[in-house]
Amino acid sequence: MNPGTRIKLAGLLLVVPICYAPEAAVAQPGPARREIVRAGPATLQVTVSGKGEPFVFIPSRGRSIDDFDNLSKRLVESGYQVILPQPRGIGGSTGPLEGITYHDLASDVAATIQSLVGRAATVIGHDFGGRIARTLASDHPRLVKQLVLLGVAGMVPRSPEVERLTKRFWETALSREDRLAAIRQTFFATGNDARVWEEGWYFDVARAQRASDARTPLKEWLAGGAAPILILEGAEDIIAVPENGKRLAAEFPDRVTLIEISKAAHALLPEQPEQVAKAVLALSPTLSSAPRGAAEWSSSARSFWSGDRAAVERLLQRSIRTRCVRSFMQVCRNLTPD
Repeated sequence: MNPGTRIKLAGLLLVVPICYAPEAAVAQPGPARREIVRAGPATLQVTVSGKGEPFVFIPSRGRSIDDFDNLSKRLVESGYQVILPQPRGIGGSTGPLEGITYHDLASDVAATIQSLVGRAATVIGHDFGGRIARTLASDHPRLVKQLVLLGVAGMVPRSPEVERLTKRFWETALSREDRLAAIRQTFFATGNDARVWEEGWYFDVARAQRASDARTPLKEWLAGGAAPILILEGAEDIIAVPENGKRLAAEFPDRVTLIEISKAAHALLPEQPEQVAKAVLALSPTLSSAPRGAAEWSSSARSFWSGDRAAVERLLQRSIRTRCVRSFMQVCRNLTPD
């Protein structure tokens, strides 16, 4: 499709909501709300926003749920609900940190899903959060529809040099300049701005999470139960070595999909937010209980960008009947080629 044709078709689609979809007919997400969830000895502060199929988020080691701000907003705009529990020890979330295992932290997320969702959700975890997500899917399979893992570790160890870097980062009191240099060297791809991760670290929480690694045997969480898994891995990640994702995909080829995020390392959320969001949003319409027509919208959106005029006309006819043009246009934007 040439640029002129694409613009004309986009213009045609944008006219339809004005003619056929009154504003009252299109559901608008309400404001985010704060909830408190009791999870055994833990009390969790949870932010909930949007309506639709639920996505639950678990951040990386020593990081807060705020790392998912951009991605969660994109999902809400696309018609999904996001549930963002702060980990124990961060923000308004409290609970024991001594002697914990992955199972304890997975139970926090399970209580959140049971209390605020009441059905299976897609769970997105970044590195350490992905370990907890896989533990959750193993311990509470009925609560997990599918997993999205941002960086995968477990089978392939880091190099001794990287292990020394990470130990120094987590366990040494560094000056502001030295810490920023360590963040840049350890978590970011060459040329990416590490200052976005200069703040937002919770070292006491990270130390407790690191200690939980040794208390939780690999076999208890590695496979992620039987859940479908999408892995997004930074091509230059030296922390969650990309070979881990490849091995997991090779071991479970029927349920693991692997996507490499270029020009990203471990901090792929702030490094390549558009690539990450597009991958997750391309997955989300395939949810088995997604809003009716979502899979059709995704297929038609791809046809739109490839110049399939007949597919676009069929979609327009359906859109006029169902008043769902805005949802289709959102998918189109998410799937726009770079």
